[in-house]
Amino acid sequence: MATPQIIVVGAGIIGASIAWHLTAAGARVTVVDAGEAGGVATPNSFAWINASWGNPEPYFRLRIRAMAEWRRLAAAVPGIPLAWTGGLCWDLPPPRLEAYAREHGGWGYGIRRVDRPEAARIEPNLAAPPEFALHVAEEGTVEPRIAATALLADAERRGARLQLRTRVNALARKNDAVVGIETATGRLAADEVVLAAGADTAALAATAGIGVPMTTPPGLLVHSRPHARLLNGLVLSPALHMRQTAEGRIVIGADFGGGDPGADAAATARDLFAQTKAMLRGADALAFDFHTVGYRPMLADEFPVVGRADAVAGLYLAVTHSGITLAPALGLFAADEILNTRRDPLLAPYRPSRFG
Repeated sequence: MATPQIIVVGAGIIGASIAWHLTAAGARVTVVDAGEAGGVATPNSFAWINASWGNPEPYFRLRIRAMAEWRRLAAAVPGIPLAWTGGLCWDLPPPRLEAYAREHGGWGYGIRRVDRPEAARIEPNLAAPPEFALHVAEEGTVEPRIAATALLADAERRGARLQLRTRVNALARKNDAVVGIETATGRLAADEVVLAAGADTAALAATAGIGVPMTTPPGLLVHSRPHARLLNGLVLSPALHMRQTAEGRIVIGADFGGGDPGADAAATARDLFAQTKAMLRGADALAFDFHTVGYRPMLADEFPVVGRADAVAGLYLAVTHSGITLAPALGLFAADEILNTRRDPLLAPYRPSRFG
């Protein structure tokens, strides 16, 4: 059987993971993106790896598997900056925190209830530690652009082709099949196209007659200049969420998805930064650097779309607003389904066909 030629549209963390897994499995892969390695949404992500509150059990199981796959992927690919920092959470009212702890703890999530002295021990630079919080030691972070770039570089070393700064205008169809992509410089043919284009997914899928019901809400994140260590792990408070990167930058959002930037994103960013300094002891020298506004691909039911389109052959869709957590598992599962027609049971609820 001839080695399949597969085009992956999107160089963010999902596209990078799928491209790496396909290449490692022996496919001929071309990655196409209008921008640079890392894509658009990925660099603007809070980059929290978790299976935290708000997840029904099937989605929780997928996220737990993805957390384990991050360890595998980081061992296989040089240069992925992964840190299992743990997360301190009190951004829900106490009754809801308790309900979350009972439910997810019963599913096997490593949740500990902590009081104010223990919270202060975990994060000693909090100016006002919470009276009651939850701590999950197994949660972590990854530096998203670096991780996506490392995956693409290793895929390229294994034989993948990167065609960046190339805008995809449409999917190329012949009869009832997608046979490639249309770019500003012409058509690229493929045996299968993987659409992992984040916020651009719905518009590109529509060129092949496929509807993907999604929105792209903005999320504002603030980045400080590098500073000596102030945070040990993730801090998820009612006012804001924050973490500190390996180079010392504190990344801040009104929540982990980034908050509403409002009418004046710069003013909102400055306000968030002022709140952060007020929350931290020893932050007098902490300086504002920049803010970002990312556009998250949010499906109508807020769960991923992963799988082959039913209406046309040759098209595989992979889009989710939880790209950082899910990337290694979705890359592994998508490659196996594309090359071997094996669909992992954890993907059962997330077929494109559920939207009709």
